[in-house]
Amino acid sequence: MNELIVIGHPDLLAERQRWLQGLLQERRLSDNTVDAYERDTRQFLTFLTGHLAGPPRLSDISTLRPADLRGFLAQRRKGGAGARTLGRGLAGLRSFLRYLERNGLANAAGAAAVRSPKQPKSLPKPLTDREALNVVTQDAQLAEEPWVAARNAAVLTLLYGCGLRISEALDLTPGDFAGTPSSLRITGKGGKTRIVPLMTVARDAVATYLRLCPYHAGADQPMFRGTRGAKLQPAIIQREMQKLRGALGLPDTATPHALRHSFATHLLAGGGDLRTIQELLGHASLSTTQVYTGVDSTRLLEIYDRAHPRA
Repeated sequence: MNELIVIGHPDLLAERQRWLQGLLQERRLSDNTVDAYERDTRQFLTFLTGHLAGPPRLSDISTLRPADLRGFLAQRRKGGAGARTLGRGLAGLRSFLRYLERNGLANAAGAAAVRSPKQPKSLPKPLTDREALNVVTQDAQLAEEPWVAARNAAVLTLLYGCGLRISEALDLTPGDFAGTPSSLRITGKGGKTRIVPLMTVARDAVATYLRLCPYHAGADQPMFRGTRGAKLQPAIIQREMQKLRGALGLPDTATPHALRHSFATHLLAGGGDLRTIQELLGHASLSTTQVYTGVDSTRLLEIYDRAHPRA
């Protein structure tokens, strides 16, 4: 069976499509999140087709029991899905059922009664400050063409120097660097905007790239380009980082996203407070940022020993 075919009665599929459109247009969730929810609900409807011995109807959704949802999660777990994948899938199903409930088409109580799988604790794995500084220099880049080496260095410098996600860096335009800006306005997940300081070294790295790049981008067009002139894709930077890992003897955890982790961890180690780091990273919740206190536990213990009267 082609898993891209969504099995269900037309009334149910129409409501599912309206829900997905609402996630994009009204709640402004990221494309990646909506794609994941689409995939999770598609897999659930495929499961129900076998579970009910026929394509599910809206009436079948309205009478779902916790046991039905647990059966779906068990099947996914048997297929190799981990706790994070299962938790996200359950979140997507709950969102869909709440949408149906608001429209008087279903009862979401069954989904609310199912516990989310316990998530494993994992800490970000940042680079050391020396490793991060080595990675972002133009001299460290392995590309033979000078403009490509300058491009890679500029992207990596923005990830480490500004704490950007790779997609955020690749969406930047020449207009963002017009004049001599001291900050950047970044549009992150869900269309949320934030202001991040722009260090001189990052601004200079971008200026070097723009001076060497053979392709001219308009003021409002993405400025980072591939070797054929199209917008630079994240996979290119990920492959360049993979090459750097081998050349510099870095661990497999040294990815472009690890530079963003390094940005946050090194700020915390230097005395930055969590609220400020939350704003700079564009985290919606402080609890997301608090994970970095686990990374920098050594520094927190040092503060405790130095500041607590009974330490």
